Amino acid sequence: MRGHPMVGDSLIALLFLVIDLMLLLAQTAADGPAKPWYVSIPLDIATTAPLVFRRKYPLTVAYAVLVLGFVHGTLEIGSASLTTAAVMLYTLVMYVGRRQALYYLGAQIAVNVLSFALTWRDGAYWVFAVVVGLVFAFCWVLGEFMGARQAYHAEVEARLHLLETERDQASRIAVAEERGRIARELHDVVAHAVSVIVVQADGASYALRTNPDLAERAIQTISQTGREALAELRRLLEVLRNEQPADGPRVPQPDAESLGELAQRVREAGVPVRLEIEGELAGLPTGVSLGVYRIVQESLTNTLKHAGPGARAQVRVRRSEECVEVEVDDDGAGALVSAGDTLPGGNGVIGMRERANVYGGSLEVGPAPGGGWRVHARIPIRLAP
Repeated sequence: MRGHPMVGDSLIALLFLVIDLMLLLAQTAADGPAKPWYVSIPLDIATTAPLVFRRKYPLTVAYAVLVLGFVHGTLEIGSASLTTAAVMLYTLVMYVGRRQALYYLGAQIAVNVLSFALTWRDGAYWVFAVVVGLVFAFCWVLGEFMGARQAYHAEVEARLHLLETERDQASRIAVAEERGRIARELHDVVAHAVSVIVVQADGASYALRTNPDLAERAIQTISQTGREALAELRRLLEVLRNEQPADGPRVPQPDAESLGELAQRVREAGVPVRLEIEGELAGLPTGVSLGVYRIVQESLTNTLKHAGPGARAQVRVRRSEECVEVEVDDDGAGALVSAGDTLPGGNGVIGMRERANVYGGSLEVGPAPGGGWRVHARIPIRLAP
């Protein structure tokens, strides 16, 4: 019925036609035919048939029923003039609007008054007038109720559609954020390890004949760094593959307290690093501590790759009550940037900036005033309310 409303309207029209025909038969059996059948039956059909199209052409059908109902009621053939008028009043209230329904109600009152005047015989018509008024009032109230219910259901469906759209959008945002986080972690692990391996491999190739001991230490560093990188990559991939945590020991994520070990590995790779820490780093939030470590790691990795031979690096980490400041300077050649040029922003710089911004911090990367390269990050310890 909901998918094909004309089917339901056809059944309503057929029901009203059958009722009128039964009244006609009853009247014919009791008092004889009031009107010839070739007048009554076609007029009954003409009065009820427009209801089939009441939802498709409500105004046209309403006024067609008004005209045909006036003829039907004046000839006193049956009840179809009243029932079809009541159904069309309900239809206009529900599907068209109160103003058009009010105009139609006024027209119906006028037509019924005229019909009563033409067929007036005794006081029984007052009872019929009261019945007509009650029927019209009931149909108006029913149309208001059903229209409000339909509007409520439409609003609920719209809100459900909006919630579903918001949920899909939130899922896409969550997936994008997760992909960015995974990309940062993979870059931090791979870039640092590969940079150390490349530097050590170059050094080993130069010292292979002149200083075999130095070449052997470089190869050992390469081996150790590669194993550590593989272990961390396997840990990340294991977390990504399995929804449930697998059994077995977990290697903890590095944090700000591991900066000493990081500086030592870079020294072994060939870049002297001076590390200065002011304040206690043990009580930092996990995310902030990891962000500090990764920013220092990426900065020293860039020093390994771009600073050139003989470069030195200095790392200063200062903790206050509100934030942690990280400064990494080197005295190497770095990336040559002319005035007005855009600073290089590879994946490493992007990752550092994301790590700082996600906690409401800031990151400055560029040439140092006295030469070399400088990275300065400021990360709040707690998010602002």
